[in-house]
Amino acid sequence: MRTCIIPAQITTVEDKIAGNLNLTQISILMVPVFLGTAVYCFCPPLMHFAVYKVIILGFVTVVSLLLSLRIKNKVVANWLSVLFKYNLRPKFYVFNKNDIYQRDIYFPAVKTIQKSIVLKKEAKTANPILKDLIKIKRYIKNPNYALSLKPNKKGGFHVALNEIKL
Repeated sequence: MRTCIIPAQITTVEDKIAGNLNLTQISILMVPVFLGTAVYCFCPPLMHFAVYKVIILGFVTVVSLLLSLRIKNKVVANWLSVLFKYNLRPKFYVFNKNDIYQRDIYFPAVKTIQKSIVLKKEAKTANPILKDLIKIKRYIKNPNYALSLKPNKKGGFHVALNEIKL
């Protein structure tokens, strides 16, 4: 009776398509076939034999054979892709704490007399709830105060306005 060992980690096992070749190796080995056909058809003299076509085809075939070899159970093309990605990544990471990305920038408030007069008139004529909303709006827009929302155990929110000390 024939037995087969089933690996514990199935994702590390490569699929073998033809003999000991996987899909990556087969696709690399197909490149000279398609490129050779293109060179034969589209390079002058069209559809005729030429020495330089054979040289180009020989070079492409040797390169594809070298890329499809395995070293330490990995395809050489995979090794080269990892090496190129490593060499192309940035070597130095510069952190600038003075960067303004995702920072709150507070510009000096420009006070206008007309807005304050209008707000005072509205506050005098409005009902008490509206007066409180206007006060809260002033606190929220003020950069010296921070609004914090904390969830309760019962599903509600605890809302607080905290003064930021500079």
